[in-house]
Amino acid sequence: MKILVINCGSSSVKYKLFDVADGDGAAVPHTPAAGVLERVGGDAVLHHTAGEATDDRRVDAPDHRAAIGAVLDALVHGDGAVLDRLDTIDGVGHRVVHGGEDVTDASVADDALREIIRRNASLAPLHNPPNLDGIDAAREALPEACHVAVFDTAFLTTLPPKAYRYAVPERWYREHHVRKYGFHGTSHRYVTLRTAELLSKPVAETNLITCHLGNGCSMTAVAGGKAVDHSMGMTPLDGLVMGTRSGTLDPAVVLYMLSRGLDREAVGRALNAESGLLALSGRSNDMRDLLAARDDGDERAALAVEAFIYRVVKYVGAYHLALRSVDAVVLTGGIGENSIPARRGIVDGLAPLGAVLDADRNASLAGSAGAITTAASSLSVWVVPTDEEFMIARDTARFVSGRQRENR
Repeated sequence: MKILVINCGSSSVKYKLFDVADGDGAAVPHTPAAGVLERVGGDAVLHHTAGEATDDRRVDAPDHRAAIGAVLDALVHGDGAVLDRLDTIDGVGHRVVHGGEDVTDASVADDALREIIRRNASLAPLHNPPNLDGIDAAREALPEACHVAVFDTAFLTTLPPKAYRYAVPERWYREHHVRKYGFHGTSHRYVTLRTAELLSKPVAETNLITCHLGNGCSMTAVAGGKAVDHSMGMTPLDGLVMGTRSGTLDPAVVLYMLSRGLDREAVGRALNAESGLLALSGRSNDMRDLLAARDDGDERAALAVEAFIYRVVKYVGAYHLALRSVDAVVLTGGIGENSIPARRGIVDGLAPLGAVLDADRNASLAGSAGAITTAASSLSVWVVPTDEEFMIARDTARFVSGRQRENR
């Protein structure tokens, strides 16, 4: 079956087409095409790749409906065409950020689910509306396909109340849904399943600390294959030091800055887009730039790197105690998969827990999975590349297969 995965942002549409080899979606041996349409609503550009062929062109995409149309056109026309007809697409998997407390698994994107996504838009105002626009546009363009929504928050709905409840007035939780939700759940779920496979352990018997480290960063404590704690909170601002997000800070800082004359918009912009590595270094939110600057003697860049690593190590320590036994710490995301110096710093910081770096393994792993600690380490640290699109395709294939069985 052919599964198209779509990730609609506020001004972009990322996509990947999969050929799924079996009805359970367990094997995805071939990715015929992938790409991204940038600057929806402006001077839009489509970057489309299919095998050796590339198709880069300006397109007319004033809204997400037009953007989805341009993506589908690239799949059947032009240098990167891989389909004869659009009706050969069996399913469309949609990444959706927030399902609130209403959704605990991937679900068919029907009218009822559409209302749930809309209702939870206040919890993710920058993400759910464009996610919903993408679903509407794709359902209109591909009415015969099975459309499935896969939620970032779904894997994290297993957090117990002691982990997700804040110590705030009860009415805040009951009336305004103030609680920890967590994000990057699809990535954490993928690396949990993949790491259990690599360790040759049943998922239900696997305890992990998964670390999604990129421009956005989050960590999850996984007990028996299920999430039991997570670093992000009600929004993606909480937790680790990120590229431009502050991570955890005293909530009174917000009140203080409001009292100093900043308005809500300015504070929100500062914490989301002007903080994190960018603020600490004063120069960049890219770990590669900061490591190079640190090595050249830039003290602020060194501080940014040190703060980033320190926060990761601190969370590992907390989650290690909460889990009591840990099969592996798993690094993924752009930094976790590719930054040899950052990984070295994290493993060195975990030495008191028994992690011992294997320098050769750390230096050789780029884009592949494997342990970067020695066999003698009592705490094992692994690098496992994430694949959120694969996870979405697999979930979607499950629903397509079910519908096909019903129609036989």
